[in-house]
Amino acid sequence: MRELTATEMSFVSGAGDECSVEGGGGNEYGGVSNTGAVGDELVDLYEGLVQAVSHIIERVANAF
Repeated sequence: MRELTATEMSFVSGAGDECSVEGGGGNEYGGVSNTGAVGDELVDLYEGLVQAVSHIIERVANAF
C-alpha cells in the first residue's frame, strides 16, 4: 500500500479549496449545528409531550 498524494487526497475526501455548509455553521454534532439552543429545544419538546399526554388523559377520563 502506498501513501496518497495531495491531489489524490482531494479526490478521496471530497473536499476542494473550501469547506462550506449551507446555512452557515460547519461543525455539527449529530445534525445539531447550534448547540446553544439544544437545552431550550429539549424543554420545548418536554412541555409539548406533557401537554399531549395531559390531553389524552383528559379525553379518556371524559369518556368514562
